[in-house]
Amino acid sequence: MKRTLLLLPVILSGCAGVQSALDAQGQSAILLRNLIFVIVIVCSIVWLAVMAMLFWALLRRDRPKPEDSRTDKPMQTAVIAAVAATVVIITGLTVASFYTTRGLGPVPDVDVTIRVRAQQWWWQFTYEDREPVHAFQTANEIHIPVGKNVRVLLESIDVIHSFWVPSLAGKQDLIPGRENVLTLRAEKPGFYRGQCAEFCGLQHSHMAFVVIAEDEQNYRQWEATQRATPSEPREAEALAGKAVFMARQCSACHTIRGTQATGISGPDLTHVGSRMTIGAGLMENSRGSLAAWIADPQTLKPGNSMPLVPLSAQELRQISAYMESLK
Repeated sequence: MKRTLLLLPVILSGCAGVQSALDAQGQSAILLRNLIFVIVIVCSIVWLAVMAMLFWALLRRDRPKPEDSRTDKPMQTAVIAAVAATVVIITGLTVASFYTTRGLGPVPDVDVTIRVRAQQWWWQFTYEDREPVHAFQTANEIHIPVGKNVRVLLESIDVIHSFWVPSLAGKQDLIPGRENVLTLRAEKPGFYRGQCAEFCGLQHSHMAFVVIAEDEQNYRQWEATQRATPSEPREAEALAGKAVFMARQCSACHTIRGTQATGISGPDLTHVGSRMTIGAGLMENSRGSLAAWIADPQTLKPGNSMPLVPLSAQELRQISAYMESLK
């Protein structure tokens, strides 16, 4: 409830779930949107001109052709003008694209650095810090401060993915063995949906994430919470769920800071209860969704790397209660 109230102003800002290159709310996205408008306007003018010439030619098709060879000169002039206009238009669009691309490059002044590691089929986000002890991880959800430059370091450990938040920046590929860099900047608070934009396997369409842009105060509060270890569960059911989690193979795949769970093959679950979605945007985060995912992840998202862990009904309730408490 506290988190919902904290994010209510962001939700009411009207940007929740937006995924459109035309709804540009970041500097890079604005440059790309303006380039799109320029190309569409120029191409529309060309199309109208072609249609006008075609209509004019159709009106004159029944007129007798004069035998005077001097009538070829206007035709030659028209062809030369058309070729010249084509060269000018293509050159202009090329120059516009060149300067737009230059504006999308990395910027020297950054406030936050996030390392993004794409995996089939989820996103690992590591907030880096000069002191490694202050670094932390989350999954499928990025928080950034409004009006600040965020450097995003992109890498993949399996196949080629593509990081795309159309309202904030252009696409950038994540290629195994290579690090690419992208800059994010949100000009106003909001929820901005992101998506893998490169076909990467069976669950490519279910590899989404969300960028939450918050004011500086809310961002710093979230950052401090993420760096802290979760408190011990107070409810008996959640406490029993912790014991079940540590006793099963869950702790070998996932990390929960402050506990014996130090696995790295799955998402960091230290504060999983505070995230908006689970399964990389597959379902809204709730205790019921958590229980359904834990009970049978392969039915919900076939082909993902999470195995089916045999649990009794009581153990399932206990683990889902524990996951929900991790905020």
